[in-house]
Amino acid sequence: MNGRHFALAITGASGAVYGLRTVEELLKAKASVSLVISSAALMVLKEECGLNWEGSSEALRLRLSDHFDYDGDGLQVYDEGDLLAPMASGSAAPDAMIVVPCSMGTLSRIAGGNSGNLLERAADVVLKEGRPLILVPRETPLNAIHLENMLKLARLGVKILPAMPAFYHRPQSMEDLVDFVVGKILDGVGVKHELFKRWGS
Repeated sequence: MNGRHFALAITGASGAVYGLRTVEELLKAKASVSLVISSAALMVLKEECGLNWEGSSEALRLRLSDHFDYDGDGLQVYDEGDLLAPMASGSAAPDAMIVVPCSMGTLSRIAGGNSGNLLERAADVVLKEGRPLILVPRETPLNAIHLENMLKLARLGVKILPAMPAFYHRPQSMEDLVDFVVGKILDGVGVKHELFKRWGS
């Protein structure tokens, strides 16, 4: 491990592949990842990615390790109801947290300081400890409530990074579109990558 520790949460918004690719790239960068996948996200993973990953946190960790062909010890998976997980405490706050994709319900609860589960508590922890928090909303169109919640969080220093791929790099596949967004997430937490060609390069 390179010493950096990230909390990452995948919610039930469409676009679970963004979360999976981000985890994969963080592990490739030799970071450690504490992962929470909500029950709604498990349904989305089955629907969108064909991955039926119901089961215990340990069973899910093993499936993810197999999925990523990862044999290190830097991946930990926690149940969304596990409020005793290390990342629920400021004394074990991660270096940064990423919620990808981020549903509007999750975004609303984070904006309101409603820490009803581990995902929301971990987001509250990184905010109170002054650590980076990146939310990747995946919703369209956006209503005024969505926009007001995003503005409130942005004013608190949260990076709002919508899942909006660019086209100047002439993507040739769905993977290219996904990798652009994942690359922007990695930029936001200072992890080097070569997932897309930068403008002018």
